[in-house]
Amino acid sequence: MSQPRPTRSDLAAAYGRSVPDLIAPDLKVLFCGINPSLYSAATGHHFARPGNRFWPTLYAAGFTRRLLKPWEEELLLDQGIGITNLVPRATATAAELTNDELRAGRQRLARKVRRFHPRCVAVVGIGAYRVAFGRPQAAIGLQSELLGGSAVWVLPNPSGLNANHQLPDLAEAFKAVRSFVTGSARLGGRGNSPVPAQRADDDREPAKDAERNRQPGGHTKDLHHGRHHSRQ
Repeated sequence: MSQPRPTRSDLAAAYGRSVPDLIAPDLKVLFCGINPSLYSAATGHHFARPGNRFWPTLYAAGFTRRLLKPWEEELLLDQGIGITNLVPRATATAAELTNDELRAGRQRLARKVRRFHPRCVAVVGIGAYRVAFGRPQAAIGLQSELLGGSAVWVLPNPSGLNANHQLPDLAEAFKAVRSFVTGSARLGGRGNSPVPAQRADDDREPAKDAERNRQPGGHTKDLHHGRHHSRQ
């Protein structure tokens, strides 16, 4: 069953809204986008904008048994997969975000990771990662530091606007994450993955900025497929 497309007025009204986190304890992978598009905020679903290749990439990488639609996102929890964002507020483009917002988002993400303990955090977007984590030379792939005890992986942005990576490239990058979390599970789960021992100081900001702790209107989708009304 398809979902109705938002109108222009719906998209305009979606500015600044957030999309509920899809999250649960002890996930295999917590995917972290940059921030919601207006389309995602208008529909209330992650990576919902037509042309975004996140869902085809998940399927091509073997994370899902079939191609899911954005409104079927809660099925990911059964596969040990969650979704969040660095910055909760929706914008027309990620370029509208400030560096301070991205750096504050890293601190918010660290708190979520400490609370929910995913095996791996996969940040989708190398540019946003470099700013948020204060790692200007970071490359796509497994990072040398942990975040809240979890491995960190950086992936290409699957947005249709990212012409540098086509679907086969995206699928290979996502497959590497899938292989990693499968291997770490065989080694005993979270905390036993083959990541260098260096650990990030989660409470130290990579640059001076005032963190915004709460976003009006946000919720969290939890393990029981309901929604907390704690704001993010």
